[in-house]
Amino acid sequence: MADEGDVLTDLDLDPAPTGNGADTLPAAGIIAQYVKDMSVEVPNAPECFQWKDAPQVDVQFNIAARQISDEVHEVELKINATAKAEKGNVFLVEVAYCGLLGMRNLPEDQAHAFLYSEAPRLLFPFARRILADASRDAGQQPLMIDPIDFNGLYTQRLQQKQQEEAAAGGTPAGEA
Repeated sequence: MADEGDVLTDLDLDPAPTGNGADTLPAAGIIAQYVKDMSVEVPNAPECFQWKDAPQVDVQFNIAARQISDEVHEVELKINATAKAEKGNVFLVEVAYCGLLGMRNLPEDQAHAFLYSEAPRLLFPFARRILADASRDAGQQPLMIDPIDFNGLYTQRLQQKQQEEAAAGGTPAGEA
């Protein structure tokens, strides 16, 4: 028999529960993922398949979030990839990959960080695979974009916004 207070039997992680039965712990997670919009174009086919020069690839991405209900948000990771050769466009791929996210009991700053940093990080591998498959299906080599540091970009964007507000004479974030 296990002794009282044994690690295997004493799993009470919160020594002072609220006792009201309310779900007050913060929680966040992905409910669903889906392709909201996708476009693949090979405007110069079939001629582009005979071009000898390697295309220059430009990849742009954007993150958007919108509230669906009190506890559900949609995060959209939009990726645009364009491959151009000297003679013209080889392919254009646009993917809007989304996730429905449930969030409960998160402070506003943590919810914002989850929507614009953590959620895109979770969605990115799936969007990346779709982009690679689409470029391959367009008759080219699969486009494998490098992982993106969404947390670093989020932090950088917040610092940039604070600097812009300070330069404009506004109240810096955190001093409201």
